[in-house]
Amino acid sequence: MQQGATGVNPSEETIKIGPLGIRFLLKGEDSNGSVSVFEVLVPIGQKLMAPAHKNDAYEEVLYGIEGVLTWTVDGVPIEVGPGQALCIPRGAVHRFDNFGREDVKQLAVITPAIIGPAYFREAAAVIGAARGGPPDRAKMTEVFRRHGMTLATPEPVK
Repeated sequence: MQQGATGVNPSEETIKIGPLGIRFLLKGEDSNGSVSVFEVLVPIGQKLMAPAHKNDAYEEVLYGIEGVLTWTVDGVPIEVGPGQALCIPRGAVHRFDNFGREDVKQLAVITPAIIGPAYFREAAAVIGAARGGPPDRAKMTEVFRRHGMTLATPEPVK
């Protein structure tokens, strides 16, 4: 197995998904596929642009740097603020919302490194095509499948 080049923040690109920002610090090729690490920037009043989902093949750990992000994991809201960490295990349905009064910055650690910049670029394209409406579910399902995730079953309308 070829080892990636050693360096500091080898990916300086910020991927925009609407108002959200994703900045990779380490990609899978930088860690022999063991981990990817990225910052998640969520402005005040924003939420996860993609539908709730579950990670089929990896764990996701979130660490709060600035602000408070409310993660809903298997229906339970969990606030993650500065200095706090949350592990989302494989198979747990999750999403997030910024209900706070400040922008949020969190660090995400994915292991193994199944998620990379390609997922966020593809998701951004589908979400952008929706022009503020809900993204095309069939297209999002395909993007999610390619990157080790499954969309959550929509809740019935009451």
